[in-house]
Amino acid sequence: MACSHLDTIHKVTPSALGCEECLKTGSPWVHLRICRTCGHVGCCDSSPNKHATKHYHRSKHPIIEGYDPPEGWGWCYVDEELFDLGDNTTPQRGPIPRYV
Repeated sequence: MACSHLDTIHKVTPSALGCEECLKTGSPWVHLRICRTCGHVGCCDSSPNKHATKHYHRSKHPIIEGYDPPEGWGWCYVDEELFDLGDNTTPQRGPIPRYV
């Protein structure tokens, strides 16, 4: 099976220099994910708040990128497929603070 949502991948601007919600509440995160539809930066599912997955459930935006640092892979929540982004990664806007 292959991801059927690759056409939803866009060049995006990161919404924050870390997990957008965790920065507001002072919560820690482990790794970051960026939504390749809108640029929302959220924390991974190993983080206490799992904001990237919560963003998917709210928005239905299917594709995230491993973003801390740009890791070169994408994940489709709908098709549950991991794939290589090649050179199509999102550059960071600046230094990412570390909480964990």
